[in-house]
Amino acid sequence: MSTYPSPEQPAPGQPIYIPVPMQQRPSVLARLFTLLQWLAFGFFMLVVLTMMFAPNTLSSDPDNKLEERYVSLAKDGVNKVAIIEIDGTIMDGKEVKKQIDKIRADDAVKALVLRIDSPGGTVTGSDYIYHHVKQLVAERKLPIVVSMGALAASGGYYSAMACGKQDDVIYAEPTTWTGSIGVIIPHYSVAGLMDKLAIEDDSIKSAPLKGVGSPTKPMTPEERQVLETLVKESFERFKSIVKSGRPKLTDDQMKKATTGQVFTTKQALELGLVDKEGFLEDAIERSLQLASLDKATTKVVKYHKPTTVVDALLGASAAVSQPNQLRQLLDLGTPRAYYLFAFPQR
Repeated sequence: MSTYPSPEQPAPGQPIYIPVPMQQRPSVLARLFTLLQWLAFGFFMLVVLTMMFAPNTLSSDPDNKLEERYVSLAKDGVNKVAIIEIDGTIMDGKEVKKQIDKIRADDAVKALVLRIDSPGGTVTGSDYIYHHVKQLVAERKLPIVVSMGALAASGGYYSAMACGKQDDVIYAEPTTWTGSIGVIIPHYSVAGLMDKLAIEDDSIKSAPLKGVGSPTKPMTPEERQVLETLVKESFERFKSIVKSGRPKLTDDQMKKATTGQVFTTKQALELGLVDKEGFLEDAIERSLQLASLDKATTKVVKYHKPTTVVDALLGASAAVSQPNQLRQLLDLGTPRAYYLFAFPQR
């Protein structure tokens, strides 16, 4: 049976009007959802087409290659001062190594500026950078100057020691924090919380010390001794690296400098940890002097990753960080020694 009302009987010769039900317009929310579906589909198709026709552009660093970027001085200069950037927390040092490899293959590079803005990082990563910068300087016989940004602490300062024994080559900005010469193995115990939650660590180990540093159980004196020995040996190496890079430091200065304290530029100058107060431009000027380079024929360059499809769509930082998220999660449970400026533990 029809649900529509019967039309009134029209007069003879008049048209008959039959009412038609009105269709409801989609709500704003429904239209927005449809739009998002189409955008998601478009993004998916873009990724698929990119994988088919230009797969390398999906990598955040295709073929591990860097591009040279002009910074200052003569844009058409035949000689180059290359800036090696150590930026952020140091993990494995491989990003810095890519810059070093780029410089090694370029005979036009006549001097280096090591630009550091880092709180430090892992012991191994800091030493990796130090080793490869030293190796590059020795192979190419390049003068090197250090320019410290906001932070050049712990592993950042360790890396700065690659400048060697040359005088007046470590520049710190007026507001730089540096030093923090020391080693830390972060450790947090959740054993008390696990007891409250009735959770038990039932790991199967091949030997008692296999799980040293586990946050799920109270640390035994034997385990603490193991970790303290690791810290002590790493600290002794740190001090020897500082002494090799700053041979003029007296025993008293070394003692004051290696307490783990972070220093202002003024304090670092008084201790002999840095040579001059100055900015990146001052460090570049000093590198020109050491290499006997003319500003009119020299350009300053640095290196960066090419922009990719992923970088453009998600942002460069997201593209770089996403592949490392699982690794960072796993690292949370791994005891690791750091040359890192960090807040003190209770």
